[in-house]
Amino acid sequence: MNIDGLINRYFGGSSPLPAMEMFDSESVYAVYKDIVNMLKMQPDIELGVLQTLSYCFYEILDNVLTHSTKSCGIVVLRYLPEKAKIQIMVVDDGIGIHRSLTENEAYRDLSEADALALCMHDKVTDGKGMGFGLYSTACLMRQAGIVLKLHSGSHMLVSDGKEERTEGAEFWQGTVIYFELYSDKEIDPNDVLENRTDAVSDFNDEFLDSEDIDNLW
Repeated sequence: MNIDGLINRYFGGSSPLPAMEMFDSESVYAVYKDIVNMLKMQPDIELGVLQTLSYCFYEILDNVLTHSTKSCGIVVLRYLPEKAKIQIMVVDDGIGIHRSLTENEAYRDLSEADALALCMHDKVTDGKGMGFGLYSTACLMRQAGIVLKLHSGSHMLVSDGKEERTEGAEFWQGTVIYFELYSDKEIDPNDVLENRTDAVSDFNDEFLDSEDIDNLW
């Protein structure tokens, strides 16, 4: 994968340099925890954003291992406190969204552009998952999003959480999901995720000790 080219395209050459980790089925949970803990150490990030992002982020990592047919992917993270902005990119060089989604008989006739738009909807899946991972990210974007770019094959979906468009793009073999969030938004994670998962309890159990939880009240 030309990861250097992707980092330059999505993160630019400005400092600080982003953090980058590769993950596979054996390391995915450790990488997930590393990235969330990096963000948890930043006192200016709103807890609700972190709790919601934690859920969505793991779903995106799991999507790579479930749908791409590749054994690994790469995650890139940068936090810009002066802009109250979190930047995340997850990338693989697998079969791509269109080929994956059209494995489902219901979506066989979709164009590549339509596949990118549709995969952000609820319960849309190739049959190997529940179809909530990218939809949960779309829900987060509506509450705290700056921009999301979903690039696969020769097309890219661009969304600000309110409006989206699909446009032609330089070919990428696989899938790139890049998004930016405001880190200072006050949001209710369970409300954002439509009470379909208890993201608050899941995050608190995994990442907060009893002293941290006491300090929340």
